Amino acid sequence: MSSGAVSTSVSTSVPSDVLAVEVTDLRKEFRRRDRRAGRFVRRRMPALNGVSFTMKRGECVAILGQNGSGKSTLVRLLSTLLIHDGGEARIFGHDAFHETRAVQRLVNRVSVEASFFKKMSAAENLSYAARFYGLGPAQTRDKIPEILGRVGFPADRRGESMENLSRGMQQKVALARALLTSPVLLLLDEPTTGLDPRSKLEVQEFIKEVRIEHDATILLCTHDMLEAESLADRVGLLDRGELLFLEPVDAVKKRYGVDTLEQAFFAATGREFEAEADEDDEIREVFG
Repeated sequence: MSSGAVSTSVSTSVPSDVLAVEVTDLRKEFRRRDRRAGRFVRRRMPALNGVSFTMKRGECVAILGQNGSGKSTLVRLLSTLLIHDGGEARIFGHDAFHETRAVQRLVNRVSVEASFFKKMSAAENLSYAARFYGLGPAQTRDKIPEILGRVGFPADRRGESMENLSRGMQQKVALARALLTSPVLLLLDEPTTGLDPRSKLEVQEFIKEVRIEHDATILLCTHDMLEAESLADRVGLLDRGELLFLEPVDAVKKRYGVDTLEQAFFAATGREFEAEADEDDEIREVFG
């Protein structure tokens, strides 16, 4: 076992023959302001519209999609941060909406808007997270600086409060926090956004290591097609809340008779792959 992550009893307690992720007809809607109809008029907008897929243990699946396609909503639902409007989601056999505590012990999430205790340092935030997963100081004393170093976080800033760190630096801490606890399911929502090219490659290599050496199952939501092709066994396309396909990269290219994933996106949707409305902004708009 690599020294880059801490082993826990959680990963060994999950039966190997149970599907890691089982999503069936998953739906989520938000109420958004309709600016054309009036300031106080809201309309229901589907963020996910009947999404279904499964993942085997140890598999890495990448879900591609533009901003606003539903990627972040999917990750929030699977990590028990949102309540669904229909359908089902099971994480290693546990109902994601009714067995939330069990699911939270199996899942760790990395997102561009990860939450921290802003007045605490990177090391203090990681120590707090480790306690949540039942890891004591003796297990994490050496692991925390080691993992921070492996994701490219500078040693001289480990005692600095999170509120003074850039978004890219906070992203490194979010990844380190997830990897520290050796999660059975790792939900990565744009994990390399805001990182410099070198750090981005380091993070991608670390993700590969964690998957291989610790039997982690990984759901990667991204708009970076090269990243998806490099890391994933299968690639799916989420467009306006609907999952258009989920197949190996070669099968996707063959299906549409194209050479690249970007060309496949255009063939599937009739649109170029470019930025749309920010999905996080849509969610913030809903909750004020």
